[in-house]
Amino acid sequence: MTDQSDSHQPHSGNNQTRRRFLTAATSAVGLGGVAGVAVPFLGSWSPSEKAKAAGAPVRADISKLEPGQMIVIEWRGKPVYVLRRTPDQVAGLAKLNDELKDPQSEGSAQPAYIAGEGRALNEEFLVLVGLCTHLGCAPKFRPEVGAADMGGDDWLGGFFCPCHGSKFDLAGRVYKGVPASDNLEIPPYSFESDNVVVIGVDAEVV
Repeated sequence: MTDQSDSHQPHSGNNQTRRRFLTAATSAVGLGGVAGVAVPFLGSWSPSEKAKAAGAPVRADISKLEPGQMIVIEWRGKPVYVLRRTPDQVAGLAKLNDELKDPQSEGSAQPAYIAGEGRALNEEFLVLVGLCTHLGCAPKFRPEVGAADMGGDDWLGGFFCPCHGSKFDLAGRVYKGVPASDNLEIPPYSFESDNVVVIGVDAEVV
């Protein structure tokens, strides 16, 4: 991934980074080199180029998403992560509050109907924009509990941005002591059914 540290405009050049990330996601290889972590790109659910340019909502089938797996969806030219969290992953969120900059997401970009440590309409499914809030790079999914390079026993899984070292937990909440200042963004979304999530349509208007 291209280091954006020399850029004085956080959003300039991000389109190229996003395109590379979205292209890589089509390979269905686990982010961060984690074996067994499926990250398929739901191309069959992508809208037409005209619809994407207009910012149309994107529907994604999550019926085959297993606990612990994540898929990547393109919405408005951005990667959106949809992670199906395990019960243990959800339970571990409260243990991290003291290590996070904004554990209750009081200063985060997220819809008003999203609240709490889980930051989700359904605590099992996390939906967030996969762009680091530092310089817009795409964080890698690092679910391995206790990963030595992520802090050992203190790491309960999450997201890591290799560009400048920002770390986020499995609710997209940013850790203290890293360059990123804000939690990962939660886009407007809703559930059309138990098996379909709609990115770009608020739950309150469904």
